[in-house]
Amino acid sequence: MYTKLAGFRLVVLANRFGDDTDFSRELHDCLIEGLEAAIARILVIMELERNLLVGDDEFIACQLQGENEIFGHFTINLLDDLEIDDDTHEYRINGGNWINALMADDGGVKVKFPTLVRLTDDELGSLASIIQEITLETDIPVHAVRAI
Repeated sequence: MYTKLAGFRLVVLANRFGDDTDFSRELHDCLIEGLEAAIARILVIMELERNLLVGDDEFIACQLQGENEIFGHFTINLLDDLEIDDDTHEYRINGGNWINALMADDGGVKVKFPTLVRLTDDELGSLASIIQEITLETDIPVHAVRAI
């Protein structure tokens, strides 16, 4: 897995040099950061596996199990990440401040959360095929969505 992720990182880095827009460079940079985070997680898992082989430590085994579980839920978000708290009717985008989604007008009170819209292949450009390969080869989902 480490080799695949490092290879994809190099592909994205090389592909970045052909881009001419700030938006495309931003997408590339976000994907590179996501791949680097995945690589860092893999390195932690590899170190824990090495330590477990050297000695039978119950704490290391539990830590390894936890890291594997976390990595199993790993996702790369390229643009927007939307968190919704249904209990308080609040949301936040990209870890920013919480925003109240309650709206009142003559018709009453409504809750209006933003929605996530997938970027088109045209918007993704050359990254579209790379993102698809990353997901197919590593089972790591790459979300390229915009909150509206």
